[in-house]
Amino acid sequence: MPTPSGSGTTDPTPARPAADASGPEPAAECAEGPALPEPRPESVGYSAVFAVREFRAVFVAHLLSMLGEVVCGIALSVLVYRATGSPLLSALAFAFALLPYVIGGTLLSAVADRYPARRVLVVCDLASALCVAAMVVPGMPVGLLLVLRCVPAVISPVFSGTRAATLGDILGKGDLFVLGRSVIRLTAQGAQLAGFAAGGLLLTAVSPRAVLAITAASFVASALVLRLGTRRRPARADGRRGALLGDSLRGIRQLAAVPRIRALFLLNWVPPTFVVMSEALMTPYSDGLGLGSTGLGLLMCGMPIGALVSETLAGTLLGPAGRARLTLVVAVLCMLPSLGYVFEPSFGWALALQVATGCGMSYSLGLDQWFIAAVPEELRGRAMTLLTAGLMTAQGLGMAAAGAVAEVAPVHLVVTAAGVSGTVCSLLVVVMVRRGNTPGRPAPLET
Repeated sequence: MPTPSGSGTTDPTPARPAADASGPEPAAECAEGPALPEPRPESVGYSAVFAVREFRAVFVAHLLSMLGEVVCGIALSVLVYRATGSPLLSALAFAFALLPYVIGGTLLSAVADRYPARRVLVVCDLASALCVAAMVVPGMPVGLLLVLRCVPAVISPVFSGTRAATLGDILGKGDLFVLGRSVIRLTAQGAQLAGFAAGGLLLTAVSPRAVLAITAASFVASALVLRLGTRRRPARADGRRGALLGDSLRGIRQLAAVPRIRALFLLNWVPPTFVVMSEALMTPYSDGLGLGSTGLGLLMCGMPIGALVSETLAGTLLGPAGRARLTLVVAVLCMLPSLGYVFEPSFGWALALQVATGCGMSYSLGLDQWFIAAVPEELRGRAMTLLTAGLMTAQGLGMAAAGAVAEVAPVHLVVTAAGVSGTVCSLLVVVMVRRGNTPGRPAPLET
């Protein structure tokens, strides 16, 4: 694996050209560090992102696979519950979609750089389709169903990291990359809302196994779109150097050795860890209010709606400099709405607090630009894979911690404590980010 060129906070290697003539030129990078580049004279917005042909293919594939993933979780949970009558095993059908992320994100991260990106994306989609198709087999033991559920979760961070790194090739490293990442996040939030609704409707008309068959077809369709709609690009690193496991771990050590990159990893992981705690406790909280399933469903929709609205507005109305100025502030403030739970809010106020908490996730827009500028290109795939795996694992641990504490303390006080703890921890991470530097020289942030 090639060593990173230059220091950890600068990347002198220019971004690869976009996929076609409609793609953007790579944005200029600040020689002092990963501060955001100056906005380009022309207007850059979401419409400019969709003007890039290759990005449109990535977007369609992402939409197909996300809808399939959400629907798969619902169908498998119902299938397991009908077979066993066990709420625990039914819940594990969802949990096993998150917990194995850490395995793929750490042990297989080098795949994203050692092999051509298009090949990795297509193989990951087809492997997921094969696992879901196997779930359709009648009489499949529940234990094997859960094992099959784990395999796509191991693959998923490799897929997500490779796709995120490829966006840098397609869109460059400037504002189009930031908005492209934003579209991917917005699609995930929207697919979560639409997927739950679609899954529920499908299960009223067909069996869970039929829904799983549809899910497998969606992964195949995603693979086909990526194969035909994106260009083949060479691998970023030499895939013949060393064992895959050793290469993955070496890449992680190289990334972790740079204070600037370490701090940016933490800024990506810490706020969401505490933000999801209130969401994880919405079921017992709504039960305490005497709400039915409709009320719970609305509370669960609050955070995704806030994230969708705020990120869309920030991406549309603010330029790179404006988003950069808000990044650190919003990262610290996004947990403050949780403090309102100290008053045991009614349904309306709780919904407003959930929406406000979701709005804080727009801090990721400015953070994306800093991160891609800080990571050397030959480690970009590994960095994005580790970023995804760490985020999913941190959120899972945050949910588990909130649930454990809520076993011995009132739910509203647990959510309040999460808000306080998250604000303090995020403030400490922000201090680390501001102090991040190259050897002997600070790497300034644009704030």
